[in-house]
Amino acid sequence: MFSSLVRVRRIAVVPAVLTGMLAWCLPAQAQLDQILKRANETLAKRDVSPLSDSKIASGLKQALQISTGNAVAQTGRPDGFLKNEAIKILLPPKLQTVGRGMRMFGMGAQVDELEVGMNRAAEQAAPKAKQIFLDALTRMTFDDARKILSGGDTAATEYFKRQSTNDLATAFTPIVQDSMEKVGVVRQYNRVVQSAPGGAALGSQYDLTKYVVGKTLDGLFYVLGEEEKKIRKDPAAQTTSLLREVFGRRSN
Repeated sequence: MFSSLVRVRRIAVVPAVLTGMLAWCLPAQAQLDQILKRANETLAKRDVSPLSDSKIASGLKQALQISTGNAVAQTGRPDGFLKNEAIKILLPPKLQTVGRGMRMFGMGAQVDELEVGMNRAAEQAAPKAKQIFLDALTRMTFDDARKILSGGDTAATEYFKRQSTNDLATAFTPIVQDSMEKVGVVRQYNRVVQSAPGGAALGSQYDLTKYVVGKTLDGLFYVLGEEEKKIRKDPAAQTTSLLREVFGRRSN
């Protein structure tokens, strides 16, 4: 009789203990959930906190030193223009029909030589851009930096266009002109124009040096824009902690 009573009491105690444990666990779990929620909120706030002007400027300048260096290295080497279909310099648009006609009449080699010469001139001029780009960076203000950071995928490239186009054109012109004379581009151009039906009339409309300088600028800024997109969007291109801090949060 006594043993049966003890068993009954023990059985009655078990639910009470379990109830007590559950009563303790449920608030503890809720409390833990609250702690985790607050931690995540803290991390989120840290991730979107505004960067200082100096941090933004430093990050942008580092990014632009890298991207301009890459752009110059890619374009300012043999075949940097010639073998890149996106920026290869072709005959002036109104002379391209003449060029196609010449190819049909077996004079394609003359057209090829002319195009090779123009691209070689561009490749020799491109390295001059490096210092001009660096000079443009020294003129960048905090306001410029914030606009570039919050701008489109090629906002920095557009900044360089505004700041550097005139200086680049001035620096490129004598290099292009000298290079084209050395490789015989001007002579070849005149030969193409004179050989093609109606070519002389069209050829007189073009300043060949100005045309090649303009296409050199177009090609250089195109490659620079592609490099800028990489740094903005590709974590693999954000090769320093500063770049990851400035651009990484925007690519997430």
